[in-house]
Amino acid sequence: MLRGKRVLIGICGGIAAYKIPELVRLFVKNNAEVRCILTPSASSFVTPLTLATLSKNPVEAELFDPVTGLWSNHVELGLWADLLVVAPLTASTLSKMSMGHSDNLLLTTFLSAKCPILAAPAMDLDMYLHPSTQNNIEQLRSYGVTVMDARSGELASGLSGQGRMPEPEEIFQESLPLLLKKDARLKQKKVLITAGPTHEPLDPVRFIGNRSTGKMGIALAEKFALEGADVSLILGPSAEKIAPYANLSVTHVSTAQEMLEAVQKLWPESAIGIFSAAVADYRPEHIANQKIKKEEDNLSISLTKNPDILAWAGMNKTHQYLIGFALETNNEEENARKKIIKKNLDAIVLNSLNNKGAGFGYDTNQISIIDKENKITNFELLKKTEVALNIINYVVQNIS
Repeated sequence: MLRGKRVLIGICGGIAAYKIPELVRLFVKNNAEVRCILTPSASSFVTPLTLATLSKNPVEAELFDPVTGLWSNHVELGLWADLLVVAPLTASTLSKMSMGHSDNLLLTTFLSAKCPILAAPAMDLDMYLHPSTQNNIEQLRSYGVTVMDARSGELASGLSGQGRMPEPEEIFQESLPLLLKKDARLKQKKVLITAGPTHEPLDPVRFIGNRSTGKMGIALAEKFALEGADVSLILGPSAEKIAPYANLSVTHVSTAQEMLEAVQKLWPESAIGIFSAAVADYRPEHIANQKIKKEEDNLSISLTKNPDILAWAGMNKTHQYLIGFALETNNEEENARKKIIKKNLDAIVLNSLNNKGAGFGYDTNQISIIDKENKITNFELLKKTEVALNIINYVVQNIS
């Protein structure tokens, strides 16, 4: 994912520095080239040897070698990087960065950097909430630095509250749009994605639904965000985690009617629609106010048809490019082609429950994409993240 990208990690002297080797590992695992800079006190919390071993590069710490006088070229470091990550960002370094101080290698590199900068604060609760700290954070943001909010939880002092450094995985995910921004193919395109199941209530404790997890739609939303798109994800009930990208907003819904209302609000301003949600076709005609008791041997439930969200989007399509999903068990291609015409789609993504490893609950999927000219493109079984990228490649080729 990050092959050819160069990440410079600046590490300050805070207890959270012990987590930075994991951040280095995440970047290296994704093929980025990583170099590290330590502030004078940072080596008390994480060793240069650990960082050098994981990054496969020497660790920088001093402005010059006191024995040889060899100068560490901070200007070169600042120009080398595609992204500078400062984590953990302590109150001391935060203050110096906001004021433009330059008394160590990290600070001089910060002042020389031409790349995007991401900072992850970590400090005690009262320090983080102090007005001077909050002013310094806002000052950094005014310079264009992306400053993550500190997380809440137990702190090294024994207090509990806001001040924890975001976890390495969160920092890594936050860095991706910054690293990939200049390569983005869909910069500022508004993309609407529906995902997950809908749950149609029968009574206060039961519902009619399906086995969809939302994994495919979430993978699409995250990959579109990494391509620079402004993504709106409408998500039915799902336990899946979503990367916290600034250009990815999530609207949580439960029922088909709620999903329709969210789509009706967002669709007119969208340029691309990928409707992957597994919407329940029917809902109970009457919802019981109390839990239905098991009294009779048989229970009859009257169902009524849910709104067809995809058909509504197709009927109200003006300038948009619209792709639907079809999960079939028989006559797959024939049924998918009928949906393209009936719902006024530009293309449809077909997957079959007859293909092992495809469908609900899997981390993999096997798809075919059929367009309105009946041209079909087949793909092999892949991870859903890779399937999402194939769909994006298809969209880019067909809207350009």
